[in-house]
Amino acid sequence: MKKAVLLVNLGSPASPSVADVRRYLRDFLMDGRVLDMPWLARFGIVHGVILPFRPRQSAAAYRRIWTPAGAPLMVTSRNLQAKLQSRVSAPVELAMRYPNPSIPEALRRLVRLGVEAVLVIPLFPHYARSSFETAVARVEEAAAAFTPPLRVQVQPPYFEAPEYIAALAGSAREYLQRGYDHLLFSFHGLPERHLRKADPTGRHCLVAANCCTTASPAQATCYRAQCFKTVAAFVRQAGVPEGKYSIAFQSRMGRAPWLKPYTDHELSRLARSGIKRLRVICPAFVADCLETLEEIGLHGRDIFLNAGGVEFERIPCLNEHPRWLDALQQMAQRFVAAPAGKGQEAVR
Repeated sequence: MKKAVLLVNLGSPASPSVADVRRYLRDFLMDGRVLDMPWLARFGIVHGVILPFRPRQSAAAYRRIWTPAGAPLMVTSRNLQAKLQSRVSAPVELAMRYPNPSIPEALRRLVRLGVEAVLVIPLFPHYARSSFETAVARVEEAAAAFTPPLRVQVQPPYFEAPEYIAALAGSAREYLQRGYDHLLFSFHGLPERHLRKADPTGRHCLVAANCCTTASPAQATCYRAQCFKTVAAFVRQAGVPEGKYSIAFQSRMGRAPWLKPYTDHELSRLARSGIKRLRVICPAFVADCLETLEEIGLHGRDIFLNAGGVEFERIPCLNEHPRWLDALQQMAQRFVAAPAGKGQEAVR
């Protein structure tokens, strides 16, 4: 059985123009796993409230980080694909959930090569309906359309996998060795209702006391608990002292409550509390993008310095770091070496 590897991320607009950003936001926000409400209500909010205003603001932010080669996320992802391909014997493809290179297009290329089974590696270390699940569901839908259907195996969330933590700690080492007063872990935020909807018990996430540290089946799909586990594993491996780090959540939108504390509030609080030298790491993102380069690296920096901070440094994402390539290579080789029909299953 011929096997292949498919790397999947969310995607970027085709350009930083308002029109292209509007198309990207429309595709993204009309996904029912992202904006989780009935289609008609979602359509009204997206087209009547968000798209008339948000694309212009987002396009301006994208222009601040755009490179001559294109969107940073796309450039890095293609480089990562090429470097991983040089390390493994199986074909390696890249796809984006929205809009291009599309998942069906990537699978068609693999099928033309004679591929019968594919390992999907979502480029999201943590489970969330709006990232991990929507990417996996789209791959499975597209794979089922082939005759015979393309077999799909999914790399489960790897938020505390030793190879991922080793890559994260390795990529941050030089930034921490330069000295710092505080390390802030900034994860992408989620609406609180997403955690409740992902809770199979219906009575644990954000309900039980100390829900993220109390064992429960809910933690298999709990984004917040998985973020905490990433931090715990990282600080052990990197030797970050207790009391010298904290956790926050960024990129909230709308009026509904999102996971707290909010990163922008935390940046201001840390500066006012006397923290002068701050390092910020964003473990939920494996490739630098708008949320890390502009929201944290530019806007977040301004918040911290204007509140009294002196030195702000954003630790880059894993991007094309050799330790990250090592981790992906291990995932790919386990799949390629496994007997037909054997492999890891997705957490769904």
